[in-house]
Amino acid sequence: MSRKTKEPAATPPVRQQPTAEQAWADELDFLRAIDRGPCPPGWRLSPALVVRFIMGSDGDRLAVPAGCAAEPRAIAAKFIGPRALVERAVVTLAGERALLLVGEPGTAKSMLSELLASAICGSSALTVQGTAGTSEEQLRYGWNYALLLARGPCPEALVDSPVLEAMRSGRLARIEEVTRCLPEVQDALVSIISERRLAIPELGGEATVHAAPGFNLIATANLRDKGVSEMSAALKRRFNFEVVPPIASAADECALVRAQATALLARTGADMPLDAAVVEALVTAFRDLRDGRSAEGWAVEKPGTVMSTAECVAAAAAIARQTAYFPSQRDPLSLVPGHLLGTVLKDEPDDRGRLLAYWDSVVRRRAEAGARTWQRLAELRGELEG
Repeated sequence: MSRKTKEPAATPPVRQQPTAEQAWADELDFLRAIDRGPCPPGWRLSPALVVRFIMGSDGDRLAVPAGCAAEPRAIAAKFIGPRALVERAVVTLAGERALLLVGEPGTAKSMLSELLASAICGSSALTVQGTAGTSEEQLRYGWNYALLLARGPCPEALVDSPVLEAMRSGRLARIEEVTRCLPEVQDALVSIISERRLAIPELGGEATVHAAPGFNLIATANLRDKGVSEMSAALKRRFNFEVVPPIASAADECALVRAQATALLARTGADMPLDAAVVEALVTAFRDLRDGRSAEGWAVEKPGTVMSTAECVAAAAAIARQTAYFPSQRDPLSLVPGHLLGTVLKDEPDDRGRLLAYWDSVVRRRAEAGARTWQRLAELRGELEG
């Protein structure tokens, strides 16, 4: 009698960008194990621990209640911003009020939305990406047309939207870039948010889906998109607005860029260390150009493009890759002007001149003050000329 050989365990799939609930599954399991606070209906964590999951524990190991088998551990900070903003967002969702996160591009609105959904209901996947082509079906429901033709309107032929699936299961639905949707599509949300039910007249007059406890909506919108498809007054009234600001502290932004760029590079499996001077120079230049004023208080002409933290992360990681893949380029600082120019030149050709003016004023003055990094960057001005 032949013995069956044991098949090797399946290798977990490698993901370029895991969801928040996948990336932080251990922390979420730990927080659920120690949670003794009151939870709103349908929530997997109490509001206090939702905030703790997002903001972190400041390096402190959280205590474990008596009778819990978990080991004490620290919780990593995942969002750099005002704690009060996160607390207000959580309170909004706990009160069954829809939440709209607004701000400049690259201020981590989508990341905050994803973190909230993963902590509150364990899934951030019920998402609609708003575009000019987003249809009302993507917010309400559609049909499997093969079944519809064969059997007519029936529950089996119905195709739930992410919003309808969230209503049935008592989870959060996320609408990204809601102001990119056409106004008549946006207004499909009005009755859903206010009545918490969705009628399906094709299935008969009594066919209505009532939202299960825990259902709610989080939407995001860029301030740069204001007026693209302005939200109606009726829809605005049904959301609590929270403005997500850029990171206030230069040190915090440096730490975030370093951490996120390192995580990006780690996925390559190669040794690609970040250069500390490059990160500091990039963050400083991005902040100067974003704010229209240097840290010293010198005026800076702002470019038309958004100098977001996300773009800074991409530039820092790209410079590290270029240095690793092309070893002859041993001076990472020499790559900074080119990557800055690539970020700036997106909307207006005149932005090259604005970047050159920044070099001739702020960079030159820092170089004259004796800062070695800025002396080297001042020498590279020619890299910006077309």
